[in-house]
Amino acid sequence: MSKNQARKALEIKISTVVAVAALLGDTDQGKLSSALSQITGGTPDYFEDEFTLLDFSALTPVPAPGSIDWPALISLFRSHRLNPVAVRNAPAALEDEIRAQGLSIDTVDQSKQFELTPPPSPEPAPEPVASPVAAPAPVPVPAPVPVSAAASPATLVIDTPVRAGQRVYARGGDLVLMAVVNPGAEVIADGSIHAYAPLRGRALAGAAGNTNARIFSVAMEAELVSIAGVYRTFDEGWPQALAGKPAQVRLKSDNLDITALPMK
Repeated sequence: MSKNQARKALEIKISTVVAVAALLGDTDQGKLSSALSQITGGTPDYFEDEFTLLDFSALTPVPAPGSIDWPALISLFRSHRLNPVAVRNAPAALEDEIRAQGLSIDTVDQSKQFELTPPPSPEPAPEPVASPVAAPAPVPVPAPVPVSAAASPATLVIDTPVRAGQRVYARGGDLVLMAVVNPGAEVIADGSIHAYAPLRGRALAGAAGNTNARIFSVAMEAELVSIAGVYRTFDEGWPQALAGKPAQVRLKSDNLDITALPMK
């Protein structure tokens, strides 16, 4: 059998796409064009053909059906190298015309997105005030941050629960989860995923094609696991020998190998 004959006609794999979220405060073409020019500073390659979600959550009043010139709106964003692919928080009355433009309806509020908002203007520095008594400089107290960097700058550590509808993406490295990942959440890493709490929801490791990535969990209960796009779902639950127990997922010969982890 030749190589062409052995090739599959179609394969479906799980993938992840990072998109820019454009929060629209108006649908007026002139105002949007001015805002985009302000954001990019007139730099033609400020954006690099990113996928774009048009977020309607801030639009008041809600646009009426037929009130938006969709071809012009899409063309405006494309002229700044932004490619609209979906509309988020769209009113139900607009869904038919949105789909007619080839755009999807995004209903999940995902984290880790970029917002297109103008950079804040720098505030003037306060004028120094003379004081007869020099006060000691206050000790800075850092604000608590739930997401912290591990020893490697490419490792992302999440200290708080990942809730339903949230997405966490460790670009270029591993993802370490110190709290539960709830059903309906999605955790993604270009490297491996290490879960030190119950792992539910969707877990996608090797998102950029790393076939050596793995998924580790002290309590494996994921709805879906994927390594480099090869995935498996567990709609009917995990096998009793693995459900809620320490386990790892890895890729062997284009198939997912799921085994228990010995814990001493």
